[in-house]
Amino acid sequence: MQANSADPMFEVSSKFIAKGAIAMNEERRDESDSSAKPMFFQGQFANSMEMLADVVTVTQYLDEHQGWFCRCARPMTAESLGDNGYALTVGRFRSFGYEVEPKVGLCLLPADNQGVYRINTVDIPDHEAPGYHVDFNASMQLVETQTDNEVITLVEWELDLKVQVHFPRFIYALPKSLVQGTGDRLLNQIVRQVSKKLTHKVQDDFHSTIAVPFPKRRRRAMW
Repeated sequence: MQANSADPMFEVSSKFIAKGAIAMNEERRDESDSSAKPMFFQGQFANSMEMLADVVTVTQYLDEHQGWFCRCARPMTAESLGDNGYALTVGRFRSFGYEVEPKVGLCLLPADNQGVYRINTVDIPDHEAPGYHVDFNASMQLVETQTDNEVITLVEWELDLKVQVHFPRFIYALPKSLVQGTGDRLLNQIVRQVSKKLTHKVQDDFHSTIAVPFPKRRRRAMW
């Protein structure tokens, strides 16, 4: 599966092998087999992101996500859904004539009583995902640490991501273990590459906002 985008964020390719497989008519390649059971792909991710400021300053920035989320998400397309939601179009991916452009609704919930932020999947009005369903559940906590020279707030993340896909008929003729393993690896690749870009942009935007230099060597991916 390959991303159809010029940006390095989407330079992802799979190692699907159509060995021995499948001479299909072109019209059948575009059909999803709704009668077949969908396949599920998933990944769990955890990491942290450094912010060179106290927890109060970082909290204020994160709470005002309407001012930075769409900007930092580029080249992905992010559209506002109410006060806390966004419709995020990740990119276009293709393999064996099967093409999908994932679009997912995300809700950035305010911190709860324990100071935990959560990001969950929400429906996008008037949008029906063609052949796939995304279940995105992330949590985030802020941990302030101090050294002799600086105050650092760590943004600690955990993400549980599940994707359900109804493939075109010809994909189901491939060995299930091949499709499953490749899909899981591809999902992990996409998340890690997207998160790396997003993390760097959020860090740069935050430190620019508070006028504090942030060395590139300190960058880390969120997930």
